[in-house]
Amino acid sequence: MASLNLVALLCFGLVVLVNSYPSFSRHENQWTKLILTHHWPKTLCTMEEVSCQTADKFNYWTIHGLWPDKGQSCNRSWHFDVNDIKDLLPEMEIWWPDVLHPGTNEFWKHEWEKHGTCAAVAESLNSENKYFAKALDLYKNVGLDSILKKFNIVPSSKYYRLDDIRNSIGSFYKVKPKIQCVSPSQGEAVQTLGQIEICFDKEYQLMDCVEYEEELPNSIDDLFVFESAQQSEFSVCDESMPIYYPPAHEEY
Repeated sequence: MASLNLVALLCFGLVVLVNSYPSFSRHENQWTKLILTHHWPKTLCTMEEVSCQTADKFNYWTIHGLWPDKGQSCNRSWHFDVNDIKDLLPEMEIWWPDVLHPGTNEFWKHEWEKHGTCAAVAESLNSENKYFAKALDLYKNVGLDSILKKFNIVPSSKYYRLDDIRNSIGSFYKVKPKIQCVSPSQGEAVQTLGQIEICFDKEYQLMDCVEYEEELPNSIDDLFVFESAQQSEFSVCDESMPIYYPPAHEEY
């Protein structure tokens, strides 16, 4: 009888452990911030050292991704299916294009499987369609291009100070963005504007982004996009260095 009780107790403990594991995983991936990341196609192409002929038509900030602040590749069995976002494709191709690999779905696949599956712990983002639709909605509501133009921050051969860009965004949205640049090559003294992050809380209200790279790990982590960049990557812009915001139609 004692041995039967011991077996029953062990079985009960195993059931409790198995049932508690999914909730533990969900708890670990409960994000508190969504990072809407814009990148400047011209800078991306220059950084990747590819011709990127399609970049010339994208003379506006496009979506890099919508990233929760916790978790990566949270469900490796939840594969991307382009059929789930058929209704969104016309907008995706405009606002969320893959300038490095045009004509493929690999960029969207990467973003869904790495970031979307983690964002999906929220009911409002718990499908592929909801995730991409929300990213598009937030992007259009932010209207980063129009705000920068409103404050005369436009692609130009002239240089800007980091404060020029940061204060323009901050004064309109009343939150702190995270602004990233490509560091200058050896012998140069100008950094190149490349990426701007705008952050939201779980209710999709604007909130401050963390400005310093070391405080927000994995914010420049999309290796699919940057796979060919050997010497450069995006990092928080240097306060002391001028910033170049390259025109889209400049010759490579």
